[in-house]
Amino acid sequence: MANEFFIAKKIFFKETEGKKVSRPIVRISVISIALSIVVNLLTIAVVIGFQKEVREKVSGFSSHAIILKSGSPNIFECEPLLQNDSLLQNLRSMPSVDFAQEVAFKPMLLQSERMDRKIRTSSGTDSTFSQQDIQGTILKGVKNDYDWRFLKKHLVEGRIPHFPKDSISDQILISQSLAKSLKFEVNDTVRTFFVKSSPVKRFFKIAGIYKTGLEEFDKKMVFGDLRAVQNLNDWGLTASIEVLDTLSDGYLVIKANVQGGNGYYLYDWGKGFASSVGIKICPQNDTTFRLIAKDYNGFGGVDETSLALPDTAYLKIKVQGNQLALCDFPLDQNGELEKEYTSSDGLKYQLKLPEKTIHFEHLNGHGSANRYIGGWEIGFKDWSKIDENVEQLKKLYTFIPTSNGEQLQVTGVKENQQEIFVWLGFLDLNVLIILTLMIVIGIVNVGAALLVIILVKTQFIGLMKAMGSWNWQVRKIFLTQAFFIIGKGMLWGNAIGLTLCFLQAQFGILKLNAEVYYLSSVPISITWWQIVLLNAVTLIVCLAAMILPSTLISRVNPTKAIKFQ
Repeated sequence: MANEFFIAKKIFFKETEGKKVSRPIVRISVISIALSIVVNLLTIAVVIGFQKEVREKVSGFSSHAIILKSGSPNIFECEPLLQNDSLLQNLRSMPSVDFAQEVAFKPMLLQSERMDRKIRTSSGTDSTFSQQDIQGTILKGVKNDYDWRFLKKHLVEGRIPHFPKDSISDQILISQSLAKSLKFEVNDTVRTFFVKSSPVKRFFKIAGIYKTGLEEFDKKMVFGDLRAVQNLNDWGLTASIEVLDTLSDGYLVIKANVQGGNGYYLYDWGKGFASSVGIKICPQNDTTFRLIAKDYNGFGGVDETSLALPDTAYLKIKVQGNQLALCDFPLDQNGELEKEYTSSDGLKYQLKLPEKTIHFEHLNGHGSANRYIGGWEIGFKDWSKIDENVEQLKKLYTFIPTSNGEQLQVTGVKENQQEIFVWLGFLDLNVLIILTLMIVIGIVNVGAALLVIILVKTQFIGLMKAMGSWNWQVRKIFLTQAFFIIGKGMLWGNAIGLTLCFLQAQFGILKLNAEVYYLSSVPISITWWQIVLLNAVTLIVCLAAMILPSTLISRVNPTKAIKFQ
């Protein structure tokens, strides 16, 4: 092989008359191979970068897998689950799991401040009017131990929210697209509205602004305190005892006031659960009323199983003066009790009768909302094994009752965002088609160049055969020249392709419409092994394809070839 390589090198790099004839076609072949490498490098880098960026951003918003209550239609409309510390610890201890965290979701409306706008009337005068924009979003409730790495990477202003242990935080993290459209800035206080049994308005403070470029999610997702979402979702029950402002047959009426659950309630005033929502009293001595409230499925009797955790409330009554005096309650002109409040929160007040004074103190239930979550998000360490890991979780938790008696369902990000990942999967086919076409173009051009070189070197072939060279030895000389052509093209192609990849990766020169492509610029991602593999496959396939045109050498007659001009 050393002799053939030496001869081929001399022929390829030495200026001869034959080379002058074959030079244009050789240059075209080198350019075609270089162009093939450039296009294939860019194709692989862009497609892999696109798949990686979109995959990481989609997973950053919704994690690799999520565990919900069985029957939940999606992660934004899920049934509540009781917190389960043992299950959470089991998830975190799995070797394949990077993180596991509790989350909850609540749809909300963001309202901008009033903005004055001018319009030109038909009479030619300017008219000013006020306008407020509204944007529908999802409030994602998280805890301080939430995996913030993704959002920290894309934080552009402010900071990540911090949630104190002893109170519900009003801090939120919103996207730059939302901030721009509604004219918000960091530290602004924003109005939000939620749909419950009746519309609810809340105020939140913007702690930070992020930008991922994934517009579909940026416009939708706001991050806040998990406890705020728990309360807004009316999960669990919150019980209190209310003293009505009007009398019933001359008696005070105390009534259960229960919120949350499914709306079907049972009440225990000390004699077991029943449907009695209130009782009549005439306080004559100090007493404390205790109320335990729970909900049930609403289709049977009072013995139906409770669906939410019960809540307990108290009403303390203290009588001063003549305790046996009649309950002659004073009423105002509207026929309502004249309550004299002794605390600013309205939980303490008194009723002054002619012979006694009755003091009331309400101890409302703390509620059980903080015991519920929407589900558990799970992130895996290795994306390449995500399907295997999701299937493992499904086998462990799907339709298997937990310690709280709840049945779960497990879905992966590929299921939750199926349309996006199906679309990303189609890109693999596009890459295969482009790679094949470009290699075929290179093969055709190099093959044409090799045929021209063989034609120009017909006398040389005849001379080599006359001197006793075998056909395969002569063919190896020309295959080596094909190797030089392919190698030269690959060197230029790699230099140009990698330079373009570097420039795009560093400066993002080529931009995209984020609303269509989910990204604001063309992403680039390629590894050294992919570069080596592309070059190796190109070289091997092109050289293998040259074996066929080199068979023309076997048909050359030495006698006729030496005479060939």
